[in-house]
Amino acid sequence: MTALNDGWFTEVFQDQGTAFSLQVKKKLHEEQTPFQKLEIYETETFGNLMVLDGCVMLTTRDNFLYHEMMTHPALFTHRDPKKVVIVGGGDCGTLKEVLKHPGIKEAWQVEIDERVTRVSEEYFPELCEANSDPRANFFFGDGIQWMRDIEPNSVDLIIIDSTDPVGPAEGLFALDFYRDAMLALREGGIIVQQSESPLLHTHSIIKGIHEDMRQAGFEHVQTLPFPQPVYPTGWWSCTMASKENPIKYFREEDANNRPFVTRYYNAGVHRGALAMPQFMVDALEDEVRPTEG
Repeated sequence: MTALNDGWFTEVFQDQGTAFSLQVKKKLHEEQTPFQKLEIYETETFGNLMVLDGCVMLTTRDNFLYHEMMTHPALFTHRDPKKVVIVGGGDCGTLKEVLKHPGIKEAWQVEIDERVTRVSEEYFPELCEANSDPRANFFFGDGIQWMRDIEPNSVDLIIIDSTDPVGPAEGLFALDFYRDAMLALREGGIIVQQSESPLLHTHSIIKGIHEDMRQAGFEHVQTLPFPQPVYPTGWWSCTMASKENPIKYFREEDANNRPFVTRYYNAGVHRGALAMPQFMVDALEDEVRPTEG
């Protein structure tokens, strides 16, 4: 539920008894796409705000936290990533971070709603700087079907940059989708799934992601928490899984010597994010294996 009262945009999380508000200057854009209601606001302190079906998606001020953590930990964990597929990510921020890595030869953004990308090009141009990169490829359509049809053993990294697991995104949090992703990945391949709030969703969503990824054949699964002020509780996470290699190890020297600028991610943040809070360890204890510690 959302409301716009006295110059404040408020997203109400009725089932949690909480709400999040941003003071807005004006509404910049509103449309009903074939898939969802899309709104853009200019806020007082967080830059532009994107809202989909009443839910906060991103702001100019803090999106780098999410986009950097959805990409760089996995890219520096994989031994030599060349081809990346992003499912969702219509704002193009994840694509931009992926293509900062000079070793990437090909990146695909598979987004169901083209209007999200086109509106982002207008109101979040800084996130779309890599859209013209010759390595960038776009497919606007059903990501679930696209993953089902992709050539087996053809991808190094799959990033599921989706909205909450309801509506069009629900199928991206499913065992069948993880099985299709497993087939698409090459040896040493990694999948990354945005996995909601550790405080709210460890039992209801994150544990299920761990179980489904393992059932799909991913031997090593790890959730990395990180801050995200505009999302519920201000605390978010991504979950990485690997076919063969433990993901608690990564190319730390390469991360330290990365040839590009980041605002949040570095090798220390990477290592710190692998240390889950105790309540998550307890909830996921069946999934934590000594070989990964």
